Amino acid sequence: MEQISWKDFEKVELRVGTVIEVEEFPKAKKPAYKLKIDFGEYGSRWSSAQITRHYTPEQLIGRQVVCVINFPEKQIANLKSQCLVTGFTDANGDIVLTSVERQVPNGSRLI
Repeated sequence: MEQISWKDFEKVELRVGTVIEVEEFPKAKKPAYKLKIDFGEYGSRWSSAQITRHYTPEQLIGRQVVCVINFPEKQIANLKSQCLVTGFTDANGDIVLTSVERQVPNGSRLI
């Protein structure tokens, strides 16, 4: 594993946002949802997330998630993904979302 400096880590904008919209995303190569996430002062952004195995749209609305918000936009099928939703893979390779233990203000930075 390559080591990075503290300065490198500080460049990554890991921020929390609240999921405010969820849409099915049938055009994605792998099963996914389109998520609209509110980052407070950083605005709302869209992302694609391959999280359909563990989460329903109803479970996602209002949930806070941790995202990288300073990557360039990425075209995924017909969606311009504006942030990266973070998570971990479980024993089956399915994604489990990174979230916060308690609610914090949207746009809060991981420190």
